[in-house]
Amino acid sequence: FDSVYHNLFKCSGRRVADMPNLSAWLRDVYQVPGVAETCDMEAIHTSYYSQLFPLNPSGIVPTAPKQDLTRAHDRGTSDSASIFYFK
Repeated sequence: FDSVYHNLFKCSGRRVADMPNLSAWLRDVYQVPGVAETCDMEAIHTSYYSQLFPLNPSGIVPTAPKQDLTRAHDRGTSDSASIFYFK
């Protein structure tokens, strides 16, 4: 999402990386066995920017944002304090 939709399609004012819970969920899904092997983020990024002429008539492909989808997502902990926010 951050690599293409946030910039090219102007879908959201914030990136997934700016939303901790959604970002953790994305990393969790990416780390499911077999998922990462189906995602070539560089190819996705280049393809969107180079093939959608009406949205990018200049053909300029910006540098993709740095994403580490393999870092710990901290989901699945049994500590309720890390899952819920209590006042």
